[in-house]
Amino acid sequence: MLIVIIVVFMIASWAVSTRLKNKFKKYSQVQLGSGLSGREIAELMLRDNGIHDVTVTSVQGKLTDHYNPANKTVNLSPDVYNGRSAAAAAVAAHECGHAVQHAKAYQWLEFRSAMVPVQNVSAKVINAVFMMMFFGAFFLPQVIPFELAILVIIGCYSVFTLFAFVTLPVEYDASNRALAWIKDRNIVDDREHAMAKDALNAAASTYLVAALGALATLLYYVMIFLGSRD
Repeated sequence: MLIVIIVVFMIASWAVSTRLKNKFKKYSQVQLGSGLSGREIAELMLRDNGIHDVTVTSVQGKLTDHYNPANKTVNLSPDVYNGRSAAAAAVAAHECGHAVQHAKAYQWLEFRSAMVPVQNVSAKVINAVFMMMFFGAFFLPQVIPFELAILVIIGCYSVFTLFAFVTLPVEYDASNRALAWIKDRNIVDDREHAMAKDALNAAASTYLVAALGALATLLYYVMIFLGSRD
């Protein structure tokens, strides 16, 4: 059952990732009528929102764009940083949407940031449990009781699942802020706005699949635990 869940969501993740890449490749070829680059759009959106302590930088890779709240940087891939396309406008504005969330203390972003240390600890704990279960099965019987191991795994996956679902409103809100701003500021025309919206919806679907995958895995381990008690 676990293998089936993993395979199903691996295929789903591959499908949405491929769709995302195709969308951005397509819309990267559509030049903005405004002629603004991703960097210029990001800097303008930050200024319009009264944010003057965030730096826009370029990072290597494709689709590596992200906002770092620790050092207050909007990090854009070269295609977005230098690009003057509908895709570049969508991504640059979306990442600045996270900067706006940070500046305005958006509750879901703050909750997600507070969960990061818990998520990191949970990842280390679950790796240790799987390692102990492996050695217990093959070398050292009863290294960790089965029911205790499953309970720990359920606890860790509960954290992973909560983190994944909390990420959804953070991402959707950043996209909504981005789309509203690029329209109100006349960064894009109606046709370009529709492309930007389509691209960001494709990006959001990757987070949705990840959240559903985490939930499915959590429910799988819950069923194992309940079955072991019957």
